[in-house]
Amino acid sequence: MRKRTMPYLALNIDMGKRTALLVGGGRVAARKLRTLREAGARVRVVAPAVLPAIREQEAPGAVTIRIGGYETADLDGVALVVAATDDPAVNRRVAAEAGERGLLVSVADQPEVGDCHFPALLRRGGLEIAVATGGRCPALAAEVRDAIADVIGNDYADLVEQLAADREKLLTEGNGTTYNKELLRTKARRLIAELSAPKDIS
Repeated sequence: MRKRTMPYLALNIDMGKRTALLVGGGRVAARKLRTLREAGARVRVVAPAVLPAIREQEAPGAVTIRIGGYETADLDGVALVVAATDDPAVNRRVAAEAGERGLLVSVADQPEVGDCHFPALLRRGGLEIAVATGGRCPALAAEVRDAIADVIGNDYADLVEQLAADREKLLTEGNGTTYNKELLRTKARRLIAELSAPKDIS
């Protein structure tokens, strides 16, 4: 496996107006499709055959499916490429041709072949916590995510909404960025401490 000397860039991307190419039709591809759709991406699926879990998500303007082998032209007009076939040679070809076009590509089970990957993600409303190992051990990332889930409960979704509303109000008051940031962080620390405090069950 190629060893990276620099960390990955952690970046949230708005996929709402972008198209992703998903090459593959099996269980891994079905999981990737679900993740892409949750992010609002339009997805173009290409595979010789697809599972019902993929077929049932087909919808005009959201998910299109072409039954057949991968072709270079499938890369036209996409912003992100996900190679999730059970054929390493096909995955490498997809990654190489996507790379030639300057496209970001994620390769399932071969993270060293691509240049981005999907983290283990925990969502609590508007709060998102991503855990990654640079693709070296996704199982560990998933276990850490699950451990965090035991600590960060659904109450944090309400916390996001509350602090976001406070931030919007502060932005209209002209107090300055430094003041607003410190005020919000102080309140966030207090609210987190309240959520973390032992509950009285007597």
